[in-house]
Amino acid sequence: MMRIVSLDHYQDLQAELARIGVDPAAWNIFAAKSRVVTIKLEGLSAATANILKQTALITGADCAIHRQVISGRKKKSDAILFATPRSIDEICLRLEHQPACAARLVPELKMLTSRVLNPPAPVKIKKTTLNFSQKTLIMGILNVTPDSFYDGGRFFSPAAAIEQGLKLSEEGADIIDIGAESTRPGSNPVAPQEQLRRLLPVLRKLGPRVRVPISVDTTSARVAEAVLKEGATIINDISGLKFDPKMAEVCARANAKVIVMHIKGKPKTMQKNPVYKDLMQEIIAGLARALARGIKAGIRRPNIFIDPGIGFGKKLEHNLEILRRLEELRSLGQPIVVGPSRKSFIGSVLNLPPEERLEGTITACLIAALKGANILRVHDVLKVKRALSLLDALRLAPATPAVGQGFSLASPSESKPEGLPYIVTLFSQK
Repeated sequence: MMRIVSLDHYQDLQAELARIGVDPAAWNIFAAKSRVVTIKLEGLSAATANILKQTALITGADCAIHRQVISGRKKKSDAILFATPRSIDEICLRLEHQPACAARLVPELKMLTSRVLNPPAPVKIKKTTLNFSQKTLIMGILNVTPDSFYDGGRFFSPAAAIEQGLKLSEEGADIIDIGAESTRPGSNPVAPQEQLRRLLPVLRKLGPRVRVPISVDTTSARVAEAVLKEGATIINDISGLKFDPKMAEVCARANAKVIVMHIKGKPKTMQKNPVYKDLMQEIIAGLARALARGIKAGIRRPNIFIDPGIGFGKKLEHNLEILRRLEELRSLGQPIVVGPSRKSFIGSVLNLPPEERLEGTITACLIAALKGANILRVHDVLKVKRALSLLDALRLAPATPAVGQGFSLASPSESKPEGLPYIVTLFSQK
């Protein structure tokens, strides 16, 4: 009898190897051969591209380059490397003995492979630790606005907002994200003093009554400074630290955690025919610049989370591509936040208003979690949490971690979605 087996999950691979009597000492070797990492390298010289391709072929891997590089008619080329972690280990060993143009690829190849196979490090916020290897975390949305696209006005009064915040906590939110400024398409900015008028009464009474960290969704440094003094510990900045030049400095001074999001344009005009030449490259490059802004201002790198900005300067096809290729954001090595909740791309696919987009939201959340999202920002905490709990039970079953030669391989807690290769991008190599 012959059959196909699905062994992407380490626990299943381990069980099958045991059934046929493979020496346990060899299990990690087979684990290192059972995963494929796909890495894109941009702007390689013809010599570097040829060396990389030949080195990959020698190790049993492969590398796609421009068809005219080998003949010398093309002087530069991007490349896509297809290799197992074990092959990448061997490729790096061989590249170290090649000319400098190829040898200098090694540190980033190692770094990217480690990032794709391991979750971000746990983040401690006061007495709370966000552990990204144990489950997919949930950020509950609390809008204290009159005009947000889904729940605008429902929690505008402090009493209603506090009650909803307590409910989100009871339903299992790991973080509560409070926003006092709608950033729906076409919205206008809200003055900092008005944001604070809406935020502070809620923050002062809700904060002491919940044990989970509180995030505030704002692009204003003045608002951030005030709410951080009142107990908020995370600033969720949709502009990626761009709209207010003082924001990064304020967050650094308070040692706050910061979510930087990718946005094309500003909320007022962002949905007026946004165009991308290379969507994921532009998003990753934009988030890399946001990271650099924060680090330059003094924010510690582990304190920065990244968000691809679904719905912020993106058409339907852009949002779907982000979900399909979300794992590429692991190139940056930061916790990934995704906010698909009841957004218009779901409505476009299902032809439904925000009030009827729950099933679409849950589906989008499950896909995002499978693709590497660490935190999901949602309105419907309890329902999404139930769906994620089943998914996490499937993905995060305990087993002995595998350790390969030179890289820490993924245990089941970090195993990739079945049948899906990891894809990461290595930028600007010469």
